[in-house]
Amino acid sequence: MRFDTIIIGGGLSSLVCGIKLQKAGEKCLIVSAGQNALHFSSGTFGLLGKLPDGTEVREPMRSMSFLPEGHPYSKIGVDKMSEYVAEVPAFFESCGVRLHSAPLSGEGGFPVNGYRLTPLGTLKPCWLAMEDVTLLQSKDDIPWSKALIVNFSGFLDFNAGFIAEGLGRKGVECRVENVTIEDVENLRRNPTEMRSVGIARVMTKENDWKEFGSKVRELSSGEDLVILPEVFGLGDPVIVQWLREMIPGEVMFVGTMPPSVPGIRAQMRLKKAFEAAGGTFLSGDTAENPSVEGGLVTSVHTVNLGELRLSADNYVLASGHLFGKGLEATPSKVIEPVFGLDTDFPTDRTSWCDEDFFAQQGYDGFGVICDESFRPFIDGKRVDNLFVCGSEVGGCNSLYEGSGAGVAIMTAMSVADSILAGK
Repeated sequence: MRFDTIIIGGGLSSLVCGIKLQKAGEKCLIVSAGQNALHFSSGTFGLLGKLPDGTEVREPMRSMSFLPEGHPYSKIGVDKMSEYVAEVPAFFESCGVRLHSAPLSGEGGFPVNGYRLTPLGTLKPCWLAMEDVTLLQSKDDIPWSKALIVNFSGFLDFNAGFIAEGLGRKGVECRVENVTIEDVENLRRNPTEMRSVGIARVMTKENDWKEFGSKVRELSSGEDLVILPEVFGLGDPVIVQWLREMIPGEVMFVGTMPPSVPGIRAQMRLKKAFEAAGGTFLSGDTAENPSVEGGLVTSVHTVNLGELRLSADNYVLASGHLFGKGLEATPSKVIEPVFGLDTDFPTDRTSWCDEDFFAQQGYDGFGVICDESFRPFIDGKRVDNLFVCGSEVGGCNSLYEGSGAGVAIMTAMSVADSILAGK
């Protein structure tokens, strides 16, 4: 089977790259092994929240010049970064994923970082958020005085106490209540079903979400903020809007332990947009046994297709970082398992991680060595028709910087442009 471009990986970076190529007339195939980082996302996209030296970033585009030369954003360049940042909201809107930024603009009209309330009750900077996620314009100026935090009885993946404690430190008086819904109670018979997605499926039923909204409204006693778990709108976020109309005060949805309902919804809609544009999506399959000749990839196998070889003019590797098994660590080295690409990691094993869980972790900065166009190398020799995008790209510590989604989207758009420019 032959395609114009074969993309390995099914997450945010793969889908953005595939949609952009497919809409430009490329015949694309995505090979996806299964769940990806979108299933664990917060419903927000970070562009840059912190510089490598720890300096907090308020306006990401104004901070690009402070990034090291090998950072993915530095490789893309400020001009292209500005173009992509401006393009992103409309791109996602066309795929059925509505995004919004904090209600402020920085230099050049670009948005400043907003802040989302995390499941731990802290405020974290981000660039864009899905429509059901509330963004604050300041981490210090909290506009509420009293909050009602409502959970489902027995739902342990939403810790209302952490949120109340975090808001309490900001001067917000919090009250925690639990609500019982019969169909949700039935999920408790099987502990694996009492998760965010299981509840979200129940909450697609009109009677259930209306009953929940009515009970929350009855519990409300003059609070100017009502906080609910992010378990609504799995298929359609309009339910979120309906609940906001039912419940007095401002209603905020806060993330739960994974899986992420807004993240799964975004993945489903991006996949649908890719297929609607004519793309082919192989789900539950893994690329293996590539042929590389004369500095070019000529074909790949997949586990499920057996002896059938897949060939293309160009290939994109976006299979994730260590978390997504796009990279694998041994006691002495870090490898890229599909092509055997050159990777960047320190030889001193003790520097790979820090005992302090919340400290900057060295392993998050590991990645595939790439040139300025995100082409990788095998034994020091560049592979000219293979590109790498997303968290697999080296040169940054995206978890520490708060740049994971931004790196995924920006590198995907850059790789797509490089492929199209080569036509």
